[in-house]
Amino acid sequence: MSINNINDSIQPQKELLLNHPLYNKVKTIEDLHRFLETHIYAVWDFMSLLKALQEKLTCTTTPWLPVGNPETRYLINEIVLAEETDLASDGKRQSHFEMYLDAMNECGANSWPILAFLENVNQTKNIFVAIKNSELHPNVKAFLDFTFRVIEEGKPHKIAAAFTFGREDLIPSMFTEILKNFQKNFPETKLDKLIYYFERHIELDADEHGPMAMKMIQELCGTNEVKWKEMESVSIEALEKRIGLWNAIEEQIVVKECAEA
Repeated sequence: MSINNINDSIQPQKELLLNHPLYNKVKTIEDLHRFLETHIYAVWDFMSLLKALQEKLTCTTTPWLPVGNPETRYLINEIVLAEETDLASDGKRQSHFEMYLDAMNECGANSWPILAFLENVNQTKNIFVAIKNSELHPNVKAFLDFTFRVIEEGKPHKIAAAFTFGREDLIPSMFTEILKNFQKNFPETKLDKLIYYFERHIELDADEHGPMAMKMIQELCGTNEVKWKEMESVSIEALEKRIGLWNAIEEQIVVKECAEA
């Protein structure tokens, strides 16, 4: 089995995502807010997948030891560097999550729910309890629960599958579509930081992180067919959870439209 086989297997889910009706439902600034206020959870939990990979594939404890494959260590540390401490639009260092929060605030979206959720995560010290007790849409809960179940299982190739095929490999095309709609529908709204965020993701993921992640996948699975099959399964489920997340955002927009009608 190979990366090409996985790409073939997940093509139906990718097509559903790339042609999802959500993109055409974002027509007003309120719709944009609904999108951002839910999508921020995917921006946040992506960082946990990334840090889980760093923990598994590099040495993050003392005394330091040369863990694993040096090429894989380089790949994951390069991605961490950009995602956790990238250059924001003002030239200062920020994580992409912090950039997204700033973009939300600039265009008037409500960042309080995600911040309250993170405070609850910090207080409970149990991500699964925090997810269960939250008031998030069931699909958002399922999306987050899946991410942290994969992390908790602790198998690097499965975490890498959720990270690569469930996220990184899709971002350039998916975010390009979203960006086109935003630019068309909200020409008067302050979207400089949001557009910068999307364009930065497109640049990094298409040119750097996507190819790096594919190299990491090859290093982790090699000729182990069991790992390839497990990676295929996780990749499909990760995309199905992403479709569920998109369905939740679409539902919230439609419900709001019906309430106002």
